[in-house]
Amino acid sequence: MTQYTILFPGQGSQSVGMMDTFSDHPIVKTTFDEASSFLSKDFWRMVTEDNSDINQTENTQPIMLVSGIALWRVLAASGIDQPIAVAGHSLGEFTALVAAGVISFEEGLAIVTQRAKLMQSAVPDQVGAMAAILGLEDEVVVRVCQSVQSDEVMEPVNFNSPGQVVIAGHKRLIEQSLVRFKEAGAKRALLLPVSVPSHCSLMIPASKLFADFLAPIAFNEPQISIIHNVDGKSYRQEDAIKKALVKQLCNPVQWTQSIASILEQGTTTLIECGPGKVLTGLNKRMNKEGLNLATDNLDTLNATIESLNG
Repeated sequence: MTQYTILFPGQGSQSVGMMDTFSDHPIVKTTFDEASSFLSKDFWRMVTEDNSDINQTENTQPIMLVSGIALWRVLAASGIDQPIAVAGHSLGEFTALVAAGVISFEEGLAIVTQRAKLMQSAVPDQVGAMAAILGLEDEVVVRVCQSVQSDEVMEPVNFNSPGQVVIAGHKRLIEQSLVRFKEAGAKRALLLPVSVPSHCSLMIPASKLFADFLAPIAFNEPQISIIHNVDGKSYRQEDAIKKALVKQLCNPVQWTQSIASILEQGTTTLIECGPGKVLTGLNKRMNKEGLNLATDNLDTLNATIESLNG
């Protein structure tokens, strides 16, 4: 079988109807039932019925984890359970931890639920924001952010692919500064529909509380190599893994670097395991000669299984 890496998407890939084609899949439904029983919330209703619950951070984070693990279990049942590495974009890294056996499914759900609460409470509503900057080199985005930095925060927080960087910080400063990026040559500079300014220094208080929460939880040694998106490196020791997760909360997601680390390991087959095709789109920009596969609906999932097992 071809060597491959499995990647789990993060917050922002959720949408009502995203799991509709899996409504009759027993593994998917069982996984959702487990999560709903553990957290006493009807997650299947949230992803299938038109409502605002799916976009509330405290729901979105466990929803993305349960969706990713459901599809990981389907892949595993088809014999696709031996990737050379796993990784996850931001929140998706916790799905990767479950897949790699570092924590249990229930522990993962409890951790991301607490993470969401801490992130949501770190910054008052309507104070923080995030924006996507498209078509500028990373260094230019960094330079523009530095040029307007004041008592308020505006920092690059997601280096997603060449030419796609997300910034976060105080909403007022970001709104005032979007024109600066356009003046510097950005093709687009637009606010994202989120209320939590993830991965910037405003999350430092949340990261300290998150470290305290993680401290008593026992982590197993990974059964699969995990590429951590805070630095593109892999760790096996419990303390090092926890430090990477805590640091990730208030530091940029280095997705470009993470994919470069994965490609250096010799695999050019990347599988996005979860709803949407956000990572597949990003990966195509960096893994141009390789195979970028998705599992966002029953057809793409079956095509991915056939591609690897064929």
